[in-house]
Amino acid sequence: MNDFTVKEHKKESKGPCNFYIITISTSRFEKYGKVSSPQDAEDSSGQIMEELVQAAGHKLSGYSLVIDDETSIIDALTRALRSDADIIVISGGTGLTSKDVTIESVTPMFEKEIPGFGELFRYRSIEQIGASVILTRASAGTINGKAVFCMPGSPAAVTLGMKEIIIPEAGHIVKHVKQ
Repeated sequence: MNDFTVKEHKKESKGPCNFYIITISTSRFEKYGKVSSPQDAEDSSGQIMEELVQAAGHKLSGYSLVIDDETSIIDALTRALRSDADIIVISGGTGLTSKDVTIESVTPMFEKEIPGFGELFRYRSIEQIGASVILTRASAGTINGKAVFCMPGSPAAVTLGMKEIIIPEAGHIVKHVKQ
């Protein structure tokens, strides 16, 4: 697509969008318990996401901190799906250890997958982490008219995912998901 066509295609994009952030961290949850903001849990990645969302003129609809456990993840996602969020971003629990169950918990709920997110996330991550990029299982899809993104929980990963991929395409994504 040439630049003119891309701009025309994005012309009807929705905005500002409502975001809901879910941080998956057993150790952080064990230390802070149920909290309502990333500041309350000293969640630097959550704070970065919140700041990037607000700096782009979007709204934060909610925040959850949960343990890396299938039931807890599904419960948090279900709460987020009931909110006014257009986009739900889940960070953490996307690695390869036996305790990383975000992808196994969330992807079966996808009505449609957005494979380009994981592909682009890994492509862009190569510059930062090299071949270690093969360890990430970043993924995205749609559930009940909302876009759901799963990515690693490190500050560098959430900055890359939010700043370079999700936020620039937020309105465009929501426009298509809501159709």
